[in-house]
Amino acid sequence: MGSNSALLSKIATNGGHGENLAYFDGWKAYDRNPFHPTQNPEGVIQMGLAENQLSLDLIEEWIRKNPKASICTAEGVEEFKNVANFQDYYGFPDFRKAIANFMSKARGGRVTFDPDRVVMAGGATGANELLMFCLADPGDAFLVPSPYYPAFYRDLGWRTGVKIVPVDCDSSNNFQVTRAALEAAYEKARNNNINIKGLIITNPSNPLGTTLDRDTLTSLVKFINDKNIHLVCDEIYSGTVFSSPTFTCVSEVMQDVKNFNRDLIHIVYSLSKDMGVPGLRVGIVYSYNDAVVNCGRKMSSFGLVSSQTQHLLSAMLLDDVFVSNFLKTSSKRLARRHEVFTTGLKEVGINCLKSNAGLYCWMDLRKLLKGQTFEAEMVLWRVIINEVKLNVSPGSSFRCVEPGWFRVCFANMDEHTVEVALKRIRAFVGVQGNKKSNNADQVFVKSPNKKRSQNDLRLSFPATKRYEEVMSPHIMSPHSPMPHSPLLRAN
Repeated sequence: MGSNSALLSKIATNGGHGENLAYFDGWKAYDRNPFHPTQNPEGVIQMGLAENQLSLDLIEEWIRKNPKASICTAEGVEEFKNVANFQDYYGFPDFRKAIANFMSKARGGRVTFDPDRVVMAGGATGANELLMFCLADPGDAFLVPSPYYPAFYRDLGWRTGVKIVPVDCDSSNNFQVTRAALEAAYEKARNNNINIKGLIITNPSNPLGTTLDRDTLTSLVKFINDKNIHLVCDEIYSGTVFSSPTFTCVSEVMQDVKNFNRDLIHIVYSLSKDMGVPGLRVGIVYSYNDAVVNCGRKMSSFGLVSSQTQHLLSAMLLDDVFVSNFLKTSSKRLARRHEVFTTGLKEVGINCLKSNAGLYCWMDLRKLLKGQTFEAEMVLWRVIINEVKLNVSPGSSFRCVEPGWFRVCFANMDEHTVEVALKRIRAFVGVQGNKKSNNADQVFVKSPNKKRSQNDLRLSFPATKRYEEVMSPHIMSPHSPMPHSPLLRAN
């Protein structure tokens, strides 16, 4: 940024946006060379984007059948003036009612939500930040079980100054968070004079694709109540559960726990994942704390959901027949896609963490590493992006404590693209399984889209250039929000 950086704020220059993370570097590779089945069949397939495109046809069909719901049709244009002039921070009453209705149905109808506790925000990103502004001051911190969403550093802390204290979880118990791990992280933070304001969980998990059971959730509620700290439950994937066990939300658990402070419980929700409409920027804060609801509504003026979007979604989400059919069909399609993808991986000996929700798998490639280090993970990841032409996300970008895990998304593409991706993986892993070299600086790979002889399957990474290959200076800045980068941890 040069000398001009002196003219800018600390927020503008501190790198807290998080786009220096390796997680986003893979996206750049896709942007430079995107896959297309006919126009660019050898391009990079985007498997780093947790987007749900499997049931958008149901939404499109509803819109065609209900043209009056939009102010951009001849049937609905008479509402244009009223909708275009609407500026109430609370949101349309019907919109808040519709969101509360959908949240309940996405959780199996086992709990109801009060429309008067629904606070609007610009997507889950805006909802998370709004909550941080309400709950914490700069320098305060939240416990977050790992592995967790890489952009939490940006969403939670870039502009608020809030910090993340990881709670390390590992594969020994399928990455489940325990009371013991929470206590250890909490006490360590307190001993380091870090003020812990709360615990943030993602349920269902991103990137694991698993749901928290009732006993674990109960334990978390009791933990935060004992410490008198907040519990923020990011439940944006609650409607993506496609197999047992069923999803248990924190609101259900609250009915079971006696004598606890309801003011400490807050939910973040969005329609981006469950409905597959991230572009509509519908984020929600649902809090059991009256002061948070009141303050959040004042802050929501910085990130309102457009009144046009509210108008359309009010009609759609109050259509109980549509909502029920959408959630049921979406679940079936996600289950089918998950089965196809994980079966394809198993055929070549790749296992994934057993999951029942989400738009992705937590893929175990530890056996393909040249060594059990994060440096080796980054070398493998570079090969997967540059040679296999798949943008998957390395576990280290999710702050996973074990090298060799990767998140791979399967719901943002059509069936043909899924099969192309699986063919590339089969070709790559087939060669990996037959490699015979003992040179730790060599990775064997067969490009799935190029004809090569067996003698031309070796890519060499000389030791003197390995760091340059793995991590360019532009990927991680000195001010990166990730306190333990893959490269630093490898050292």
